[in-house]
Amino acid sequence: MILQHVQDAQGRGARLHEACRVMGLDPRTVQRWRAQGGGEDRRDGPRREPRNKLSPTERRRVLDVAASPEYRDLSPQQIVPVLADKGVFLASESTFYRILRASQLLAHRGRCRPASRQRPRAHVASGPNQVWSWDITYLRTTVRGSFLLLYMIVDVWSRKIVGWAVHREESGEHAAALFTAACLAESVDPRGIVLHSDNGAPMKGSTMLATLQRLGVVPSFSRPSVSDDNPYSEALFRTLKYRPDYQSCFEGPAAASRWVAGFVSWYNDTHLHSAIRFVTPGQRHRLLDRALLTRRHAVYQAARRRRPIRWTGNTRNWNPIDIVTLNPGKEAAIIPSAA
Repeated sequence: MILQHVQDAQGRGARLHEACRVMGLDPRTVQRWRAQGGGEDRRDGPRREPRNKLSPTERRRVLDVAASPEYRDLSPQQIVPVLADKGVFLASESTFYRILRASQLLAHRGRCRPASRQRPRAHVASGPNQVWSWDITYLRTTVRGSFLLLYMIVDVWSRKIVGWAVHREESGEHAAALFTAACLAESVDPRGIVLHSDNGAPMKGSTMLATLQRLGVVPSFSRPSVSDDNPYSEALFRTLKYRPDYQSCFEGPAAASRWVAGFVSWYNDTHLHSAIRFVTPGQRHRLLDRALLTRRHAVYQAARRRRPIRWTGNTRNWNPIDIVTLNPGKEAAIIPSAA
């Protein structure tokens, strides 16, 4: 049966070692079975227990010590050194963990609640200026160890950069001013806009939060140390820093601002974004993408009618992307492409 499954997998293009890896076999074992015309599976596993295995009495003592009032609030990493200070060695830390896990006793052992970091709430955007994402990235300067900070806000639905600024320091005041300016530039009512960010100090500072509350904005935050919760800003910064003309260092805020202004103009109005069917973020933000994609679809249909033999299936998908979800659940995950 195993040989038949491997043969079927190879017949569909799988490599032998990959098929064997999935089945938990060594490729040499399959080759030997084939050479024997089938052979027999003589894998019996280990016939004897390891000589260094703890006895039932020793395992019981480990459990008794771990559950005793003196040690029940300590982890094995703490129990083992404490026992060593008393001149006692029962088992290694890994053995403690293994025995506790087998007995279903490996749970949080302290009085405090274990840290719980739930995935951020999903936010769905069906048009521009509904969900924004923002972050801060470092820009090198000509002075070693000195950096500038680029603040940037991107519309999640259209991928358009709606606001940016270069400063010398992180500040909630700078962030609040940038968001207010972005709302004025877009001529949008900030009430109801979802503004997503990570957990940095400027993002959760009192000035920024007070501004968002005053404007009626819905704040959204990533989990600590989880960059995937803010993928749109991360992808945007990667595109920025991998531009061919990106400068490795800037003389100061004025020089950095000049370069970023050129990048924003290119990104919004020239760059064909792969995640929105290769239209520019500016076109999509102005709701021009549907007409462009309709014309592209017509071009492909006309080409198919002229030379139908060249098309074995459907033409390229030029349907507009109507819905974009920030932090979708596993059941409806929408992974954004690189910017």
